[in-house]
Amino acid sequence: MKILGIGNAIVDVICKIEENFLKKNSLIKSTMKLVDENEFKKLLSNLKIEETIAGGSVANSIVGLAQLKNRVGFIGKVSDDELGAKYEDGLKKESVEYFYSKKKEETPTGSCLILITPDSERTMVTFLGTAGKIAENDIDINAVKKSEILFLEGYLWDEGEPRKAFEKAINNANKVAMSLSDLFCVERHKVHFLNLVKQKLDITFANEQEIISLTGAKKIEEVIQFSKKIKKLVVITRGEKGAIAIDNEKVFECSAEKNIKIKDLTGAGDLFASGFLDNYLKGKTINESLEQGTKMSSKIIQTIGARLS
Repeated sequence: MKILGIGNAIVDVICKIEENFLKKNSLIKSTMKLVDENEFKKLLSNLKIEETIAGGSVANSIVGLAQLKNRVGFIGKVSDDELGAKYEDGLKKESVEYFYSKKKEETPTGSCLILITPDSERTMVTFLGTAGKIAENDIDINAVKKSEILFLEGYLWDEGEPRKAFEKAINNANKVAMSLSDLFCVERHKVHFLNLVKQKLDITFANEQEIISLTGAKKIEEVIQFSKKIKKLVVITRGEKGAIAIDNEKVFECSAEKNIKIKDLTGAGDLFASGFLDNYLKGKTINESLEQGTKMSSKIIQTIGARLS
């Protein structure tokens, strides 16, 4: 198998909203907020659902890789309920091998409200459900060992069982890539993430905001110096400024695609990772990998949701 992803198995519920909905519900645009089941249901009761998709950050990347004809797998915890069944079916339809046997859990399958404002920005409200309770025994070690790259998401990291699951997977992997996921996520787990980036990860994906927060840098030049020092592959998306990758001492840059009609920024980073990893696994250059990542990212933001049809 080329890549095995481990992430939060979350069913995405996509809704279009007006700006005042965010203010009214004390939500900060472009961030992800964790809520309990009651708050999730309360928010949902005031919304019109556009689409429901088997999502989660790494799962989106893995589906993107499957669509690029890579043999891929995914591990994510769901419950044996209606959403859990939808989740599993959604992955199988996309030719992703699902290395998890669902059973009835105390907590239901996780779901995420993806709220799209008229400016195409997306704000997420997540009820993690059983996804956030992933434990060591949910990790299929054989699947980890048989994949060329293990791909993880920062969203999954949490003290206790999820952390043990993370470490078990990393310790058995051939090569490890991880996405930092979200600014709040980075700020919450800064010490652990910094250690992972320096010591455990072969490839780190981040946007500019996340990596600047993680490293305590003031500007991107300082991030480049940090990345050169740790001698790992660090890949940074910069929105309209394109993307850069620092591989050991070398710096590669790729400009953003121009004249794009943006509909929804959901999945931009996830699909960027798909494109980058696809070319990287094929032995293409870092420049070619950045270009493919940018191309995939540009495609996804011209559609609603995080899946290319």
